[in-house]
Amino acid sequence: MIGLDTNVLVRYIMQDDPKQSPKATKLIESLGGDNPGYITLVSVIELYWVLTSCYELTGAQVGQALEALLRTKQFLVERSDQVMRALRVFGAGKADFADCLIERTASGAGCAKTLTFDVGAAKHAGMTLVP
Repeated sequence: MIGLDTNVLVRYIMQDDPKQSPKATKLIESLGGDNPGYITLVSVIELYWVLTSCYELTGAQVGQALEALLRTKQFLVERSDQVMRALRVFGAGKADFADCLIERTASGAGCAKTLTFDVGAAKHAGMTLVP
């Protein structure tokens, strides 16, 4: 297993760099069930941010890309079950993906609730407003 930095994933998904994209593709196509690429939660969030902010993809487009990463044998995503649950909440409403992942990760760790000052996160991502 090898760890993959966010920039490798971006180059593979976007195919936007004539030198790095072919290298990323070759690397990722060499991965498989016996030798997967490991994607951390930090990279999941960073990938979402880069693709929506720098490449101006929609949240739905990035959600589809993340689901594809979760479903392929070439990758092992840290806490993949929680990432998938966060994607479901995110896809079903108006929540921010990062808020969904924060709430699902906290829940997965056994937290009774996740407190926030963010009204939107409380309304759409399942968090609870700080009283």
